[in-house]
Amino acid sequence: MDIKASDQPESLFEAPPVVEQERMIEAILFASAEPLTLRQIEERLPHGSDASEAMVLLRKRYTGRGVCVMKLGDRWAFRTAPDLGFLLQKERVETRKLSRAAIETLAIIAYHQPVSRAEIEEIRGVSVSRGTIDLLMELDWIKLGRRRMTPGRPVTFVVTQSFLDHFGLENPRDLPGIKELRDAGLLDNRPPPGAMPGIQAEDPDQGDDWQQEGQEEMFE
Repeated sequence: MDIKASDQPESLFEAPPVVEQERMIEAILFASAEPLTLRQIEERLPHGSDASEAMVLLRKRYTGRGVCVMKLGDRWAFRTAPDLGFLLQKERVETRKLSRAAIETLAIIAYHQPVSRAEIEEIRGVSVSRGTIDLLMELDWIKLGRRRMTPGRPVTFVVTQSFLDHFGLENPRDLPGIKELRDAGLLDNRPPPGAMPGIQAEDPDQGDDWQQEGQEEMFE
C-alpha cells in the first residue's frame, strides 16, 4: 500500500525559528576551516530547518559589513569584503642570496666590463645559463652594453647605476682590488686550490679565489 507524503509521521520537535537558524548557520560558517555546501550546513541544523531561507537572511544581514557571506562555487564561507581587501595586504622585503654562478658572473662583468657572454664563459671555464643573466638583469644590476665589432656582433654586459648604488660605489673603478679584499678580510692568504683562466691577479702568488670566496661575501 502506498503511503502519501502527508501520512508521513511528523517530527516530535518543531524546527527553530528561521532567525535562530540564521544564527546557527553563522556559527557553523564562522567555525568551519573551509567553505561548506548547503547540504553540509543543513545536516548540522535541527530537523526541519530550511538552510536556503536562513542563508538569504544571513547574507542580507552582512551586506555592507567588513565581512560578507560569499558563495564559492556551490559552497559558502565568510570572506573579507572585497573593497577592504587592501587592508590585509602586507608588503615585506625578501632577501634572496645569489647562487655561486650568479656571483661569479656578476663579479666578472663588474671587473671586465664590457664583456660578452662568450668571454664570461671563457673566464669562468663553464657555460653561463640564460637564467643567471636574466636574474642579474631582473635585479637591475647588469644591462646590455655595446655590441662587439667582431663577427656575429655579440652583445656585451656592463653593471648598472643600481649596482653601484647598492654597493656604495661612484663608478666601476672604485671596485676593490685583490689586496684591498685581503686586507678587509674578504680573502684569506692561503693559495687558491685552482685559478680560473683569463683573469690576472694583482699579486703573482694570488689566484682567483676573490671570485669564489671574496665576491661571495660581497654580494650576499
